[in-house]
Amino acid sequence: MEKKKVLFVCLGNICRSPSAEAILKAIVAREGVASNFEIDSAGTSGYNEGLPADSRSIKHAKKRGYDLTSISRPIKESDFEYFDYIVAMDDSNISNLEQISQGRYGDKIFKMTDYLSKYNEDTVPDPYYGVAKDFEYALDLLEDACEGFYKHIAK
Repeated sequence: MEKKKVLFVCLGNICRSPSAEAILKAIVAREGVASNFEIDSAGTSGYNEGLPADSRSIKHAKKRGYDLTSISRPIKESDFEYFDYIVAMDDSNISNLEQISQGRYGDKIFKMTDYLSKYNEDTVPDPYYGVAKDFEYALDLLEDACEGFYKHIAK
């Protein structure tokens, strides 16, 4: 079986997308299918390139059993060809991805909130300028959406 390659994308790649990466990795590990997936994350900007996830994201994720180990990187042109699914956190990310890819990979770009089942949100809000409850809420949304996304692609 060919690996399914998933790239999660947010603006800076230090809060939402590394959290989604860790959550989906935990889901596929729990399901015993981790070897069938390649999961990564990136940002539409290079602001934080080379940095680990935000310490608050790491702290809140760790309380839920997730290990955020990724290092921030900007999305590359080759990512659009390589990954099967490019999952963005909000409309701004989607717009940036479409601009970066010059509209050539719209069939690979998805919105994280399209996979929510317990919440009715149009975006995964960026918790960066927020407080603890904002990081917790982002994780709530990402857990729900990653479960839905996994069910969608596991079919």
